[in-house]
Amino acid sequence: MTAASGGYGDEATPHRPRGATPRMVDTIVFDVDGTLIDTNYQHALSWFRAFQRFELTPPLWRIHRAIGMGGDQLVAAVAGQAAEDEHGDELRAVWASEYEEAYLSDVQPFAGARSLLEDVHERPLRLVLASSGQRNHVEHYLDLVDGRRLADAWTTSEDAEQTKPAPDLVQTAMAKVDAADGVMIGDSTWDAKAAGRAGLATYALRTGGFSIDELTAAGARKVYESLDEIHDDLDSVAAGE
Repeated sequence: MTAASGGYGDEATPHRPRGATPRMVDTIVFDVDGTLIDTNYQHALSWFRAFQRFELTPPLWRIHRAIGMGGDQLVAAVAGQAAEDEHGDELRAVWASEYEEAYLSDVQPFAGARSLLEDVHERPLRLVLASSGQRNHVEHYLDLVDGRRLADAWTTSEDAEQTKPAPDLVQTAMAKVDAADGVMIGDSTWDAKAAGRAGLATYALRTGGFSIDELTAAGARKVYESLDEIHDDLDSVAAGE
């Protein structure tokens, strides 16, 4: 049974009790980093370099597992609260500098990103790009996928007091388009947890490096290998099935 067939994580959600007839949602919220744009490993390396500047050496695998959290939460999660208290803002500044200098200009969208967004745009759906990235990063990503034309709204790190796995960013994304009922597409357990806390079902991609079991345990309704698989199943996603 494939992920797109609905065999993974088919369970009740706040929007559809088990066994109920699905209804059409009005909004699809997309995570950006790691979901539409292939950035996760670049972010992990940038954080590793930033930590090294302060003589901190958390293992790279642990940093990678935290990618998808906002930077306001990642430092403590990876290196402990003492590192956050002593170096948090400086670490975030160095991470941004490392990422911008080494990687930002070279990152690319995942295959199928623009065509999927175009299809959503052409449907009677609102489309929101929910990123906790810095404004200049998000603006670059928008240019890569024609997001200014295709999306009804987008977010940056300026739009939420707490980033994922807190629900703030997802709630803000929904509020920007006055959405009544939505779903989220993301690549990490942090996306699924944030969406669940905001009352949205999540459809997850493997592009964040998390396993099917991890994503479904975090709340994902279905798990896909690629954006093309989600595109093929878009009718079901748009129906909240």
